[in-house]
Amino acid sequence: MNALARLGMVSEIPSENQTFAHDTVDDVAVPKDYFVERDGVKFAGTHLLIDLWGADRLDDPALIDVTLRDGALAAGATILHSHFHHFTPNGGVSGVVVLAESHISIHTWPERGFAAIDIFMCGECDPYKAIPFLRAAFSPNDVQVGEQRRGLTS
Repeated sequence: MNALARLGMVSEIPSENQTFAHDTVDDVAVPKDYFVERDGVKFAGTHLLIDLWGADRLDDPALIDVTLRDGALAAGATILHSHFHHFTPNGGVSGVVVLAESHISIHTWPERGFAAIDIFMCGECDPYKAIPFLRAAFSPNDVQVGEQRRGLTS
């Protein structure tokens, strides 16, 4: 473990998903473009802001770590590492899963049954595929999702 371990829970288990710095066109390596084009719009990636209300188990950093990591893998992302801090006395958790494609962060207020989750993934990853993992782990009464396309080009 590194120096961050003293600050909270750190997981340094990278995922098996891999990203490559090049594509192959006609058997020739060309630099990979991690921007994506959808609906005629080219952009860097999809950024979701997710609010969970009436949620349970928001005070368990190990569960949060596993849930966010499983969601990242389902979305097609490459996990680099994760770090979570468990606050006292209310038991809230703040943390991040760092991805080659960006990040997933979470801040929880167990006393209010609320979690604010931020998922940004570039390229072909689909951050929406992480949402079922959030629903299954935390059983929220309400899930609010906002989307922003980052790095829009003309």
